[in-house]
Amino acid sequence: MKPIIAITAGDTNGVGYEVIIKSLLNGYVFEIMRPVIYGNAAVAKQHIQTLGEEYRNITWNLIDSPEQAKDSRLNLITCYTDNLPVNIGSPSEDANKAAKASLERACRDLKEGKVQALVTAPLNKEALKGGHTEWLAERFEGEQLMMLCAGNLRVALVCNHVSIAEIPSQITEERIVSKLTLLNQSLKRDFGMEKPRIAVLALNPHAGDQGLLGKEEQEIISPAIEKAKEQGIWAFGPYAADGFFGSEHYLQFDAVLAMYHDQGLIPFKTLNMSGVNYTAGLSIVRTSPDHGTAYDIAGKNQADESSMRNALFMAIDVLRQRADYDANTANPLPFIERTDIEGRPRREFIDFKTTTGGNRFENKNTQIDDK
Repeated sequence: MKPIIAITAGDTNGVGYEVIIKSLLNGYVFEIMRPVIYGNAAVAKQHIQTLGEEYRNITWNLIDSPEQAKDSRLNLITCYTDNLPVNIGSPSEDANKAAKASLERACRDLKEGKVQALVTAPLNKEALKGGHTEWLAERFEGEQLMMLCAGNLRVALVCNHVSIAEIPSQITEERIVSKLTLLNQSLKRDFGMEKPRIAVLALNPHAGDQGLLGKEEQEIISPAIEKAKEQGIWAFGPYAADGFFGSEHYLQFDAVLAMYHDQGLIPFKTLNMSGVNYTAGLSIVRTSPDHGTAYDIAGKNQADESSMRNALFMAIDVLRQRADYDANTANPLPFIERTDIEGRPRREFIDFKTTTGGNRFENKNTQIDDK
């Protein structure tokens, strides 16, 4: 059965409805999922009037619960009233309340297992008093890691939506190790990498220039990288951020850990404006387009739906990859810790052998002696 994907409509005055509708009707989305939009058909109709003729005859399958969703249909759960004031292109308190209502209903169904993943259209951060990432982290198990993805380019952040003035106090050894651990596990479980390589960016210009421009690299970031290596994580750096992307150094790694929002997202969006915002580390799968409400082009039929469509496809990819990973690691061989001749730790998997009765493995080639 196709997985049911919850899609929140986001800000009713932004480009959310536009990119959702364009994504669903101009792609192969219906072949791999049953999408359920959390919003309002009457509000959506006002956005549809701003689009081309090919969208004017849209019909909705209005449902009360995701279990009623049908294949190849625009399934919609009503989350707010038909008479909601819509002023396309302008932020409003009504739009904030509607966006939050849509998200809360979708998350309730996600917690109850009625939908398998969440894709969120952009909203005004005022609606949640912060971003989606932090809001979701308070409601689902796990620790959040914000990661932008586009093909083989993946950029994760130590600090998400915080002011520049707050960044230095949040760059700690413990926090960097935690983010590296989350990123490493996500690359394995969500992206199918056996031994991912992670680049860590410096905080200061020229990576601190041996302490001349700042000591965070020497006192915090480098020790964090070494500690992560001790845990088996292939982390490297810290690399000066200014030339890292322009020199295409990022192509040598599976992911990059940036210290703060703009350090990572400016080069990412310069390289690719159709990426996906993925919340790693949580018990749920959540993706989003990597753009905002775009009030300046809302209602003008100018929004590019590529990022939203990629977010939908990525949600399915991660669901499948997680299922494979969990199945393959459900019953790992136990191991014992030993040390080598130089005192370095190593793991040895237990070779099960029985000496009496029943089937037994005679050697590591798993030859079975039925005595």
